[in-house]
Amino acid sequence: MGDIHKGGCGCGAIRFEVRGALGEAGACHCSQCRRQTGLYYATTTIEDDNITWQGMDAVTRYRASPDAERGFCRVCGSALYWKADGTSETSVLVGAFDQPSDLKIAYHIFCADKADFYDIDDGLPRFAQSNS
Repeated sequence: MGDIHKGGCGCGAIRFEVRGALGEAGACHCSQCRRQTGLYYATTTIEDDNITWQGMDAVTRYRASPDAERGFCRVCGSALYWKADGTSETSVLVGAFDQPSDLKIAYHIFCADKADFYDIDDGLPRFAQSNS
């Protein structure tokens, strides 16, 4: 049957299930991600065909830029995902997965925009902007 990973928001109004292995997790330090989460936004990218959502009526979507949206729970405010328009994949926040998730952060992006109140000292690859 393969790997199954589950997760959801803080209050349980939204749940999801991912079929298959999870990819690497990346940490984004841009100002948008920092303002939404209070630190940085760590996600793993999942093909839309491999994720099933429940409770999507509780998701509020925010246009983060002209070509992407962020989704969060309208009940508890938990950040859940980032999705670029026209793509068949969604970047799901690693903190939304039930534990143990077996996820590890593999790299950092938008480090040029990092806040001044913390350091990145884990020795992982860092990119000033995106890594793509």
